Amino acid sequence: MSADTVPDAEWGTVTGWGRTAPTGARLVRPRTYEEAAAAVRDCGARGGIPRGLGRAYGDAAQNAGGAVLDMTGLDRIHAIDADGGTVVCDAGVSLHRLMEVLLPLGWFVPVTPGTRYVTVGGAIGADIHGKNHHVSGSFARHVPSLELLTADGGIRTVDRGTPLFDATAGGMGLTGVILAATVRLQRVGTALMSVDTERATDLDDLMARLTATDHRYCYSVAWIDLLARGAATGRAVLTRGDHAPPDALDARARRDPAAFRTSRLPAAPAFLPDGLLNRTSVGLFNELWYRRAPRARRGQLQRISTFFHPLDGVPHWNRVYGRGGFVQYQFVVGHGREETLRRIVRRISAHRCPSFLAVLKRFGQADPGWLSFPVPGWTLALDVPAGLPGLGAFLDELDEEVAGAGGRVYLAKDSRLRPELLAAMYPRLDDFRALRAELDPRGVFRSDLSRRLAL
Repeated sequence: MSADTVPDAEWGTVTGWGRTAPTGARLVRPRTYEEAAAAVRDCGARGGIPRGLGRAYGDAAQNAGGAVLDMTGLDRIHAIDADGGTVVCDAGVSLHRLMEVLLPLGWFVPVTPGTRYVTVGGAIGADIHGKNHHVSGSFARHVPSLELLTADGGIRTVDRGTPLFDATAGGMGLTGVILAATVRLQRVGTALMSVDTERATDLDDLMARLTATDHRYCYSVAWIDLLARGAATGRAVLTRGDHAPPDALDARARRDPAAFRTSRLPAAPAFLPDGLLNRTSVGLFNELWYRRAPRARRGQLQRISTFFHPLDGVPHWNRVYGRGGFVQYQFVVGHGREETLRRIVRRISAHRCPSFLAVLKRFGQADPGWLSFPVPGWTLALDVPAGLPGLGAFLDELDEEVAGAGGRVYLAKDSRLRPELLAAMYPRLDDFRALRAELDPRGVFRSDLSRRLAL
Protein backbone atom coordinates (compact mmCIF):
# COMPACT_ATOMS: atom_id res chain seq x y z
CA MET A 1 0.00 0.00 0.00
CA SER A 2 1.35 3.40 -0.92
CA ALA A 3 2.28 5.94 1.71
CA ASP A 4 -0.33 8.40 0.43
CA THR A 5 -3.08 6.19 1.87
CA VAL A 6 -2.00 7.07 5.41
CA PRO A 7 -4.25 9.93 6.58
CA ASP A 8 -2.87 13.09 8.13
CA ALA A 9 -2.74 13.21 11.92
CA GLU A 10 -2.40 15.92 14.54
CA TRP A 11 -2.04 15.95 18.30
CA GLY A 12 -5.09 17.16 20.21
CA THR A 13 -7.09 16.95 23.41
CA VAL A 14 -10.08 14.63 23.48
CA THR A 15 -12.88 14.39 26.02
CA GLY A 16 -16.29 12.83 26.34
CA TRP A 17 -19.53 14.78 26.30
CA GLY A 18 -19.34 15.09 30.08
CA ARG A 19 -16.00 16.96 29.77
CA THR A 20 -14.61 15.39 32.93
CA ALA A 21 -11.29 13.76 31.99
CA PRO A 22 -9.64 15.17 28.83
CA THR A 23 -6.59 13.33 27.52
CA GLY A 24 -4.16 13.95 24.69
CA ALA A 25 -4.10 11.74 21.61
CA ARG A 26 -3.01 11.63 17.98
CA LEU A 27 -6.14 12.48 15.98
CA VAL A 28 -6.52 10.72 12.63
CA ARG A 29 -9.40 11.27 10.19
CA PRO A 30 -9.53 8.60 7.48
CA ARG A 31 -11.74 9.25 4.45
CA THR A 32 -11.49 5.85 2.78
CA TYR A 33 -11.41 2.25 3.97
CA GLU A 34 -7.79 2.07 2.80
CA GLU A 35 -6.87 5.06 4.93
CA ALA A 36 -8.65 3.52 7.91
CA ALA A 37 -6.66 0.29 7.47
CA ALA A 38 -3.41 2.27 7.21
CA ALA A 39 -4.31 4.21 10.36
CA VAL A 40 -4.91 0.98 12.28
CA ARG A 41 -1.53 -0.40 11.20
CA ASP A 42 0.06 2.90 12.25
CA CYS A 43 -1.54 3.14 15.71
CA GLY A 44 1.68 2.64 17.64
CA ALA A 45 2.35 1.19 21.07
CA ARG A 46 -0.63 2.89 22.75
CA GLY A 47 -3.07 1.55 20.18
CA GLY A 48 -6.10 3.30 18.76
CA ILE A 49 -9.86 3.62 19.17
CA PRO A 50 -12.56 4.73 16.70
CA ARG A 51 -14.62 7.81 17.53
CA GLY A 52 -17.79 9.21 16.02
CA LEU A 53 -19.39 12.51 16.98
CA GLY A 54 -18.13 12.44 20.57
CA ARG A 55 -21.44 11.88 22.38
CA ALA A 56 -20.22 9.11 24.69
CA TYR A 57 -20.32 10.86 28.04
CA GLY A 58 -17.21 9.33 29.56
CA ASP A 59 -13.87 8.02 28.31
CA ALA A 60 -14.99 5.34 25.84
CA ALA A 61 -13.72 7.25 22.78
CA GLN A 62 -10.51 8.60 24.32
CA ASN A 63 -7.03 7.08 24.17
CA ALA A 64 -4.39 8.88 26.19
CA GLY A 65 -1.08 8.95 24.34
CA GLY A 66 -2.37 6.83 21.47
CA ALA A 67 -4.45 7.28 18.34
CA VAL A 68 -8.10 8.29 18.03
CA LEU A 69 -9.66 7.57 14.64
CA ASP A 70 -12.28 10.19 13.78
CA MET A 71 -14.66 8.19 11.58
CA THR A 72 -16.89 11.08 10.52
CA GLY A 73 -14.98 11.37 7.24
CA LEU A 74 -16.51 8.04 6.18
CA ASP A 75 -20.01 9.38 5.59
CA ARG A 76 -21.40 7.88 2.40
CA ILE A 77 -24.88 6.43 2.04
CA HIS A 78 -24.33 3.58 -0.40
CA ALA A 79 -27.83 2.22 -1.04
CA ILE A 80 -31.42 2.65 0.09
CA ASP A 81 -34.08 0.01 -0.48
CA ALA A 82 -37.18 2.19 -0.38
CA ASP A 83 -39.45 -0.83 -0.82
CA GLY A 84 -37.87 -3.23 1.66
CA GLY A 85 -36.79 -0.59 4.17
CA THR A 86 -33.03 -0.95 4.54
CA VAL A 87 -30.08 1.39 4.16
CA VAL A 88 -26.41 0.55 3.60
CA CYS A 89 -24.10 3.32 4.79
CA ASP A 90 -20.68 4.12 6.14
CA ALA A 91 -20.17 4.08 9.89
CA GLY A 92 -19.57 7.83 9.98
CA VAL A 93 -23.06 8.71 8.75
CA SER A 94 -25.05 10.41 11.51
CA LEU A 95 -28.60 9.59 12.51
CA HIS A 96 -29.41 13.23 11.70
CA ARG A 97 -28.30 12.69 8.11
CA LEU A 98 -30.31 9.47 7.85
CA MET A 99 -33.43 11.26 9.05
CA GLU A 100 -32.96 14.00 6.47
CA VAL A 101 -32.68 11.45 3.68
CA LEU A 102 -35.11 8.77 4.82
CA LEU A 103 -38.12 10.65 6.17
CA PRO A 104 -39.19 11.97 2.73
CA LEU A 105 -39.14 8.32 1.60
CA GLY A 106 -41.43 7.24 4.44
CA TRP A 107 -38.78 5.62 6.65
CA PHE A 108 -37.27 6.37 10.05
CA VAL A 109 -34.27 5.03 11.96
CA PRO A 110 -35.23 1.98 14.08
CA VAL A 111 -33.80 3.39 17.32
CA THR A 112 -32.65 6.85 18.31
CA PRO A 113 -31.22 8.02 21.65
CA GLY A 114 -31.72 11.48 23.10
CA THR A 115 -29.49 13.02 20.42
CA ARG A 116 -29.49 12.46 16.67
CA TYR A 117 -25.86 13.56 16.47
CA VAL A 118 -24.44 10.07 16.82
CA THR A 119 -22.94 8.00 14.03
CA VAL A 120 -24.14 4.60 12.85
CA GLY A 121 -20.82 3.11 13.96
CA GLY A 122 -21.21 4.66 17.40
CA ALA A 123 -24.81 3.47 17.59
CA ILE A 124 -23.65 -0.11 17.06
CA GLY A 125 -20.53 0.14 19.20
CA ALA A 126 -22.57 1.40 22.16
CA ASP A 127 -25.66 -0.60 21.12
CA ILE A 128 -27.73 2.48 21.83
CA HIS A 129 -31.30 2.36 23.06
CA GLY A 130 -34.13 4.83 22.90
CA LYS A 131 -37.66 5.47 24.09
CA ASN A 132 -38.87 2.39 22.21
CA HIS A 133 -36.72 -0.31 23.76
CA HIS A 134 -39.76 -1.96 25.35
CA VAL A 135 -41.01 -2.81 21.85
CA SER A 136 -38.03 -2.50 19.47
CA GLY A 137 -34.93 -3.33 21.48
CA SER A 138 -31.60 -1.62 20.92
CA PHE A 139 -29.95 -0.50 17.70
CA ALA A 140 -27.93 -3.61 16.88
CA ARG A 141 -31.10 -5.71 16.73
CA HIS A 142 -31.85 -3.91 13.47
CA VAL A 143 -28.42 -4.47 11.89
CA PRO A 144 -28.26 -7.65 9.77
CA SER A 145 -24.56 -7.23 9.01
CA LEU A 146 -21.61 -4.87 9.24
CA GLU A 147 -18.12 -4.45 7.80
CA LEU A 148 -15.43 -4.59 10.49
CA LEU A 149 -11.78 -3.60 10.14
CA THR A 150 -9.89 -5.85 12.54
CA ALA A 151 -6.47 -5.55 14.17
CA ASP A 152 -4.69 -7.46 11.39
CA GLY A 153 -5.80 -4.83 8.84
CA GLY A 154 -8.36 -7.15 7.25
CA ILE A 155 -12.01 -6.29 6.62
CA ARG A 156 -14.60 -8.87 7.65
CA THR A 157 -18.31 -9.05 6.91
CA VAL A 158 -19.85 -9.80 10.29
CA ASP A 159 -23.40 -11.17 10.37
CA ARG A 160 -25.84 -10.83 13.21
CA GLY A 161 -25.97 -13.97 15.34
CA THR A 162 -22.23 -14.67 15.25
CA PRO A 163 -19.89 -14.35 18.26
CA LEU A 164 -17.96 -11.49 16.66
CA PHE A 165 -21.19 -9.56 16.06
CA ASP A 166 -22.27 -10.10 19.67
CA ALA A 167 -18.89 -8.87 20.90
CA THR A 168 -18.98 -5.82 18.61
CA ALA A 169 -22.56 -4.73 19.44
CA GLY A 170 -21.96 -2.83 22.66
CA GLY A 171 -18.22 -3.59 22.53
CA MET A 172 -17.28 0.12 22.58
CA GLY A 173 -15.03 -0.10 19.52
CA LEU A 174 -12.69 -2.64 21.08
CA THR A 175 -13.17 -5.46 18.54
CA GLY A 176 -12.29 -3.28 15.55
CA VAL A 177 -13.37 -0.33 13.45
CA ILE A 178 -16.89 -0.53 12.04
CA LEU A 179 -16.64 0.73 8.47
CA ALA A 180 -20.18 0.24 7.18
CA ALA A 181 -23.46 -1.41 8.13
CA THR A 182 -26.83 -2.46 6.79
CA VAL A 183 -29.70 -1.11 8.91
CA ARG A 184 -33.36 -2.12 8.82
CA LEU A 185 -35.68 0.86 9.00
CA GLN A 186 -39.10 1.65 10.43
CA ARG A 187 -41.97 2.65 8.15
CA VAL A 188 -43.66 5.94 9.09
CA GLY A 189 -46.45 7.97 7.54
CA THR A 190 -45.32 11.46 8.54
CA ALA A 191 -42.49 13.39 10.20
CA LEU A 192 -44.67 14.27 13.18
CA MET A 193 -45.42 12.54 16.46
CA SER A 194 -48.73 12.17 18.28
CA VAL A 195 -47.82 12.71 21.93
CA ASP A 196 -49.62 12.06 25.22
CA THR A 197 -48.34 13.80 28.37
CA GLU A 198 -49.37 13.31 31.98
CA ARG A 199 -48.11 13.98 35.46
CA ALA A 200 -47.34 11.28 38.02
CA THR A 201 -47.54 12.29 41.67
CA ASP A 202 -44.71 10.05 42.93
CA LEU A 203 -42.51 7.14 41.93
CA ASP A 204 -45.08 4.44 42.69
CA ASP A 205 -47.70 6.27 40.64
CA LEU A 206 -45.22 6.59 37.78
CA MET A 207 -44.23 2.93 37.82
CA ALA A 208 -47.86 1.84 37.95
CA ARG A 209 -48.72 3.96 34.90
CA LEU A 210 -45.75 2.64 32.95
CA THR A 211 -46.49 -0.97 33.85
CA ALA A 212 -50.18 -0.74 32.99
CA THR A 213 -50.11 1.20 29.74
CA ASP A 214 -46.62 1.24 28.17
CA HIS A 215 -47.62 -1.49 25.73
CA ARG A 216 -50.00 0.93 24.03
CA TYR A 217 -47.17 3.18 22.84
CA CYS A 218 -44.17 2.78 20.61
CA TYR A 219 -42.19 5.39 22.58
CA SER A 220 -42.24 6.13 26.29
CA VAL A 221 -40.09 8.15 28.69
CA ALA A 222 -40.53 9.90 32.02
CA TRP A 223 -38.70 12.96 33.27
CA ILE A 224 -38.32 12.49 37.00
CA ASP A 225 -37.72 15.08 39.72
CA LEU A 226 -34.89 13.65 41.83
CA LEU A 227 -34.89 16.61 44.22
CA ALA A 228 -38.51 16.10 45.32
CA ARG A 229 -38.85 14.57 48.78
CA GLY A 230 -41.50 13.24 51.12
CA ALA A 231 -44.79 12.27 49.52
CA ALA A 232 -43.62 13.75 46.19
CA THR A 233 -40.46 11.62 45.92
CA GLY A 234 -40.07 10.52 42.33
CA ARG A 235 -42.79 12.72 40.92
CA ALA A 236 -42.54 12.82 37.17
CA VAL A 237 -43.82 13.96 33.80
CA LEU A 238 -44.60 11.00 31.58
CA THR A 239 -44.37 11.53 27.82
CA ARG A 240 -45.38 8.85 25.33
CA GLY A 241 -46.10 8.85 21.66
CA ASP A 242 -46.35 7.23 18.26
CA HIS A 243 -45.63 8.35 14.73
CA ALA A 244 -48.61 10.41 13.61
CA PRO A 245 -50.58 9.04 10.63
CA PRO A 246 -51.42 11.40 7.77
CA ASP A 247 -55.08 11.70 8.77
CA ALA A 248 -54.05 13.14 12.17
CA LEU A 249 -52.49 16.21 10.51
CA ASP A 250 -54.20 19.51 9.90
CA ALA A 251 -54.48 20.98 6.42
CA ARG A 252 -51.28 22.98 6.70
CA ALA A 253 -49.18 20.03 7.90
CA ARG A 254 -50.61 17.79 5.18
CA ARG A 255 -48.99 19.94 2.50
CA ASP A 256 -45.58 18.48 3.41
CA PRO A 257 -46.15 15.67 5.91
CA ALA A 258 -42.68 14.15 5.60
CA ALA A 259 -40.70 17.39 6.05
CA PHE A 260 -37.98 16.96 8.67
CA ARG A 261 -37.89 20.28 10.50
CA THR A 262 -35.58 21.19 13.36
CA SER A 263 -35.14 24.26 15.53
CA ARG A 264 -31.86 25.76 16.67
CA LEU A 265 -31.22 28.14 19.53
CA PRO A 266 -27.99 30.06 20.18
CA ALA A 267 -25.12 27.89 21.36
CA ALA A 268 -24.23 27.81 25.03
CA PRO A 269 -21.32 30.19 25.72
CA ALA A 270 -17.85 28.68 25.66
CA PHE A 271 -17.19 29.75 29.24
CA LEU A 272 -19.79 29.57 31.99
CA PRO A 273 -19.12 29.87 35.71
CA ASP A 274 -18.88 26.69 37.74
CA GLY A 275 -21.77 26.12 40.12
CA LEU A 276 -24.44 27.52 37.81
CA LEU A 277 -26.38 24.27 38.21
CA ASN A 278 -26.73 23.79 41.95
CA ARG A 279 -29.40 22.48 44.29
CA THR A 280 -31.20 25.84 44.37
CA SER A 281 -31.24 26.53 40.63
CA VAL A 282 -32.04 22.94 39.65
CA GLY A 283 -34.70 22.72 42.36
CA LEU A 284 -36.38 25.82 40.95
CA PHE A 285 -36.16 24.45 37.40
CA ASN A 286 -37.62 21.10 38.45
CA GLU A 287 -40.50 22.76 40.28
CA LEU A 288 -41.37 24.94 37.29
CA TRP A 289 -41.00 22.05 34.82
CA TYR A 290 -43.32 19.82 36.81
CA ARG A 291 -45.91 22.55 37.40
CA ARG A 292 -46.07 23.66 33.79
CA ALA A 293 -46.62 20.14 32.51
CA PRO A 294 -50.26 19.28 31.79
CA ARG A 295 -52.02 16.91 34.18
CA ALA A 296 -53.18 15.00 31.12
CA ARG A 297 -52.98 15.92 27.44
CA ARG A 298 -53.67 13.61 24.52
CA GLY A 299 -52.69 13.65 20.88
CA GLN A 300 -50.49 16.74 20.72
CA LEU A 301 -48.60 16.90 17.43
CA GLN A 302 -44.87 17.49 17.81
CA ARG A 303 -41.94 17.52 15.44
CA ILE A 304 -39.71 14.49 15.58
CA SER A 305 -36.85 16.74 16.72
CA THR A 306 -38.94 18.15 19.57
CA PHE A 307 -40.10 14.76 20.83
CA PHE A 308 -36.82 12.86 20.55
CA HIS A 309 -34.03 15.45 20.69
CA PRO A 310 -35.00 18.66 22.51
CA LEU A 311 -31.45 19.36 23.69
CA ASP A 312 -30.06 19.16 20.15
CA GLY A 313 -31.60 22.57 19.60
CA VAL A 314 -29.00 24.06 21.96
CA PRO A 315 -25.52 23.50 20.51
CA HIS A 316 -22.88 22.64 23.13
CA TRP A 317 -25.47 22.42 25.91
CA ASN A 318 -22.95 20.43 27.94
CA ARG A 319 -21.12 23.69 28.65
CA VAL A 320 -23.79 24.78 31.15
CA TYR A 321 -22.10 22.61 33.78
CA GLY A 322 -19.01 24.79 33.71
CA ARG A 323 -15.37 23.81 33.31
CA GLY A 324 -15.66 20.90 35.72
CA GLY A 325 -18.12 19.08 33.49
CA PHE A 326 -20.70 16.55 34.64
CA VAL A 327 -21.19 12.87 35.28
CA GLN A 328 -23.97 11.03 33.49
CA TYR A 329 -24.98 7.99 35.52
CA GLN A 330 -27.29 5.35 34.08
CA PHE A 331 -28.16 1.98 35.54
CA VAL A 332 -30.73 -0.75 34.99
CA VAL A 333 -32.26 -3.21 37.44
CA GLY A 334 -34.52 -6.05 36.44
CA HIS A 335 -38.22 -6.59 36.90
CA GLY A 336 -38.84 -7.79 40.42
CA ARG A 337 -36.18 -5.37 41.70
CA GLU A 338 -38.51 -2.39 42.03
CA GLU A 339 -37.64 -1.94 45.68
CA THR A 340 -34.00 -1.44 44.69
CA LEU A 341 -35.09 1.32 42.30
CA ARG A 342 -37.23 2.93 45.00
CA ARG A 343 -34.37 2.82 47.47
CA ILE A 344 -31.90 4.37 45.02
CA VAL A 345 -34.33 7.16 44.12
CA ARG A 346 -34.83 7.91 47.81
CA ARG A 347 -31.06 7.94 48.34
CA ILE A 348 -30.49 10.32 45.42
CA SER A 349 -33.22 12.59 46.73
CA ALA A 350 -31.77 12.55 50.25
CA HIS A 351 -28.29 13.26 48.87
CA ARG A 352 -29.78 16.31 47.11
CA CYS A 353 -28.18 15.55 43.74
CA PRO A 354 -28.96 18.55 41.50
CA SER A 355 -30.08 16.73 38.36
CA PHE A 356 -32.42 18.37 35.88
CA LEU A 357 -31.87 15.76 33.14
CA ALA A 358 -33.17 12.62 34.84
CA VAL A 359 -35.25 10.07 32.96
CA LEU A 360 -36.84 6.73 33.78
CA LYS A 361 -37.74 4.11 31.15
CA ARG A 362 -38.73 0.47 30.97
CA PHE A 363 -36.55 -1.90 28.97
CA GLY A 364 -37.90 -4.84 27.04
CA GLN A 365 -36.17 -7.99 25.84
CA ALA A 366 -32.37 -7.97 26.11
CA ASP A 367 -30.21 -8.07 23.03
CA PRO A 368 -27.41 -10.66 22.67
CA GLY A 369 -24.47 -8.26 22.71
CA TRP A 370 -22.04 -9.44 25.37
CA LEU A 371 -21.53 -5.91 26.71
CA SER A 372 -24.89 -4.55 25.58
CA PHE A 373 -26.45 -2.56 28.40
CA PRO A 374 -30.24 -3.14 28.34
CA VAL A 375 -31.88 -6.00 30.22
CA PRO A 376 -35.63 -6.28 30.93
CA GLY A 377 -36.44 -3.90 33.75
CA TRP A 378 -36.13 -0.30 34.82
CA THR A 379 -33.42 2.14 33.77
CA LEU A 380 -32.73 5.49 35.39
CA ALA A 381 -30.34 8.06 33.90
CA LEU A 382 -29.29 11.26 35.62
CA ASP A 383 -26.73 14.00 35.22
CA VAL A 384 -24.81 15.47 38.14
CA PRO A 385 -22.19 18.26 38.20
CA ALA A 386 -18.83 16.51 38.55
CA GLY A 387 -17.72 18.81 41.36
CA LEU A 388 -20.56 17.89 43.72
CA PRO A 389 -18.94 17.15 47.12
CA GLY A 390 -18.83 13.46 47.93
CA LEU A 391 -20.14 12.44 44.51
CA GLY A 392 -17.55 9.73 43.81
CA ALA A 393 -18.13 7.87 47.07
CA PHE A 394 -21.90 8.20 46.71
CA LEU A 395 -21.94 6.76 43.18
CA ASP A 396 -19.62 3.95 44.31
CA GLU A 397 -22.28 3.03 46.86
CA LEU A 398 -24.97 3.07 44.19
CA ASP A 399 -22.79 0.85 41.98
CA GLU A 400 -22.63 -1.70 44.80
CA GLU A 401 -26.38 -1.64 45.20
CA VAL A 402 -27.00 -1.97 41.46
CA ALA A 403 -24.55 -4.86 41.14
CA GLY A 404 -26.01 -6.57 44.18
CA ALA A 405 -29.43 -6.47 42.54
CA GLY A 406 -28.10 -8.05 39.33
CA GLY A 407 -28.15 -4.72 37.49
CA ARG A 408 -25.52 -2.88 35.51
CA VAL A 409 -24.31 0.58 34.51
CA TYR A 410 -24.08 1.83 30.93
CA LEU A 411 -20.50 1.84 29.64
CA ALA A 412 -21.22 4.50 27.00
CA LYS A 413 -22.00 6.94 29.81
CA ASP A 414 -19.61 5.69 32.44
CA SER A 415 -16.52 7.61 33.51
CA ARG A 416 -15.72 6.20 36.96
CA LEU A 417 -16.91 2.60 37.55
CA ARG A 418 -14.51 0.40 39.53
CA PRO A 419 -13.32 -2.62 37.49
CA GLU A 420 -14.01 -5.19 40.21
CA LEU A 421 -17.78 -4.71 39.76
CA LEU A 422 -17.78 -5.21 36.00
CA ALA A 423 -17.99 -9.01 35.98
CA ALA A 424 -21.01 -8.97 38.29
CA MET A 425 -22.76 -6.56 35.96
CA TYR A 426 -21.82 -8.19 32.64
CA PRO A 427 -21.83 -12.02 32.86
CA ARG A 428 -20.34 -12.43 29.36
CA LEU A 429 -17.28 -10.34 30.24
CA ASP A 430 -14.90 -13.32 30.17
CA ASP A 431 -16.17 -14.30 26.71
CA PHE A 432 -15.57 -10.76 25.51
CA ARG A 433 -12.04 -10.69 26.89
CA ALA A 434 -11.23 -14.11 25.39
CA LEU A 435 -12.44 -13.11 21.93
CA ARG A 436 -10.51 -9.85 22.17
CA ALA A 437 -7.33 -11.70 23.09
CA GLU A 438 -7.74 -14.02 20.10
CA LEU A 439 -8.74 -11.33 17.62
CA ASP A 440 -6.34 -8.63 18.79
CA PRO A 441 -3.41 -10.27 20.63
CA ARG A 442 -1.21 -7.16 20.35
CA GLY A 443 -3.85 -4.88 21.85
CA VAL A 444 -4.21 -2.63 18.82
CA PHE A 445 -7.61 -1.37 19.94
CA ARG A 446 -7.46 0.40 23.28
CA SER A 447 -9.17 3.29 25.01
CA ASP A 448 -9.09 5.07 28.32
CA LEU A 449 -12.21 3.07 29.19
CA SER A 450 -10.60 -0.25 28.29
CA ARG A 451 -7.54 0.47 30.42
CA ARG A 452 -9.62 1.67 33.37
CA LEU A 453 -11.88 -1.40 33.33
CA ALA A 454 -9.32 -3.95 32.08
CA LEU A 455 -11.46 -4.79 29.06
